Amino acid sequence: MSDDPRLRGLYPLADDDPRWRHGARAVVRAALEGGATVVQLRLKHTPDGQALELARWAVERAREAGALLIVNDRFDLADLAGADGVHLGQDDLEPERVPAEVRARLHVGLSTHTLDQVRGSVARPVDAIAFGPLFGTRSKDSEFDARGLGALREAIRISPRPVIAIGGIHAGNLADVARAGARAAAVISAIADAEDPVEETRRLQTIFRAAGDARAEPALRSGKA
Repeated sequence: MSDDPRLRGLYPLADDDPRWRHGARAVVRAALEGGATVVQLRLKHTPDGQALELARWAVERAREAGALLIVNDRFDLADLAGADGVHLGQDDLEPERVPAEVRARLHVGLSTHTLDQVRGSVARPVDAIAFGPLFGTRSKDSEFDARGLGALREAIRISPRPVIAIGGIHAGNLADVARAGARAAAVISAIADAEDPVEETRRLQTIFRAAGDARAEPALRSGKA
């Protein structure tokens, strides 16, 4: 799948970790109602049969909203569910091993945690990369320290593909992520633990867009955009 304009702004992850206030299904609903144009389904604890049913339901909801639905880790589940894409981690099946006929149907994202991994991704068959953990995160255990905004800017400079920032992103630092040039900002707990996940989605989307628009204005005035 080529670069899709919906892969921009807030990138909510609907996670099935039982620690969150709102489950994966509730986060999908809230994210789409709140205006997110891409949602990733992250199912680490759900049995395969239930995961497929949930993924198909999420794909239908995303289609109705005109949004993209990405499945974490598993290209087979993404393809069976009719999802728009799959997001692969460094320890998942390599993007090169996704069958060509499936690859033609799916947007493929890849997690990166170091600038060397970003450089290595340039020649790989992926459509976007995630980079992080940016500020550290409580959503998953990671062997990597917080990367920081400077490393994010360098990752964006290196990568010819959209870069999705991830890790510890919330309302207090989201504008900085957008100003750094990230195409999208992935969040889990910021929505999954919000008192009102619909309103929080709207608020975060507004913050990202405002900061991104402000960043673009100087380039537009100079004719460099």
